[in-house]
Amino acid sequence: MNLSFTHRSLANESGRLGNNERLEFLGDAVLGAVSATLLYGIFTEKKEGDLAKIKSVVVSENILAGIARELQIDAQLLLGKGEELSGGRTKNAILADALEALIGALYLDSGYKAAYTFVSRLIGPEIGRVTEENYHRDYKSLLQELSQRDYRDYPEYHMVKHSGPEHDRLYWMEVTVNGSVYGPGMGRNKKAAEQEAAKIAWDALTQPSAKPSG
Repeated sequence: MNLSFTHRSLANESGRLGNNERLEFLGDAVLGAVSATLLYGIFTEKKEGDLAKIKSVVVSENILAGIARELQIDAQLLLGKGEELSGGRTKNAILADALEALIGALYLDSGYKAAYTFVSRLIGPEIGRVTEENYHRDYKSLLQELSQRDYRDYPEYHMVKHSGPEHDRLYWMEVTVNGSVYGPGMGRNKKAAEQEAAKIAWDALTQPSAKPSG
């Protein structure tokens, strides 16, 4: 199996080479199926919502990009000149897509059993890390991925207020996603408050019973 990966920008620049979009689509489906099967077998008592939350973390862009780096997929990418100069080999989105393409190619080349074994070896440790850390997440990154995927937009953060002296200040931040406002989240700096607001939004958007604040 050829381990070189063509990023779509190269096809756009050259007009000659194809790209991995179809393989990414297939690999994403295989990755999702294997991850769901693993979680279903490991956590026999957890409800659907809990399984979905864990799955969203272990197949997130950041984690997939980290796995791609471990596999040295970054060295195998075929990039257009512009993407190469702009640091395309380090971009999480490109690396995650390339890993999905690899999974799709493996599935076509060797079948589901081989793909299942490969994905299990990669994702199994991530499931352990996520659960051991009590689902600790970078909620801002997760919320951004969800917002881009579902609404083709970015979350917008707004400071509601702050209080206290400069050396001991508290901040309250809200976040707007698809026209709905969530929060506020509170923290000792703006980043911490944004993370808390992002967590509130993430929980609301992944739990249909939850409601936005505005």
